[in-house]
Amino acid sequence: MIIYFLRHANAGQSLSNPRKDETRALDKDGIEQCGIVGRALSALDVQVDTIVSSPLKRAAQTASLVGNELSYEGKLQLEDALRPGATYIDFRAMLEKYAKQEAILVVGHNPNLSEFLGRAISEPGSEAEVELKKGAVAKVDIGRNSGVLQWCLTPKILRSLYTAAAESSRPNTSRK
Repeated sequence: MIIYFLRHANAGQSLSNPRKDETRALDKDGIEQCGIVGRALSALDVQVDTIVSSPLKRAAQTASLVGNELSYEGKLQLEDALRPGATYIDFRAMLEKYAKQEAILVVGHNPNLSEFLGRAISEPGSEAEVELKKGAVAKVDIGRNSGVLQWCLTPKILRSLYTAAAESSRPNTSRK
């Protein structure tokens, strides 16, 4: 199974009230970031069978907007195992539900999403550290016991990929 780990895009400052923070939406930069991430992933020919998101608004918005760019037509799956504070055991149990899928995109929050990624690519008893910035995405090929990190793209790299893909698709209007 291939798992794409995507941290939600920019959503402004955290709110002190946890209930209100759960409904915090993406800000203008975050919405733009989702378009860039989605178009860059599309340029990399990323295709997913299922998109699974934390139920918090900023993650679900990120999942939906990136899914649109990937031409994903399935239903967005919301899972508590991707909420802030979820455990790796919760995450592994969630993965079992989607075990028949070839490729899934999971959208969540730090610090747990980075922890899940690190543990997914580590041998049992050790843990790799991978920092996912907001809007970063990593591709992991998961085997039975551990996974292999194929790539991890920061928002800056994704923006460069998107820009390069957009420029290469423009017709060349220079004269010879």
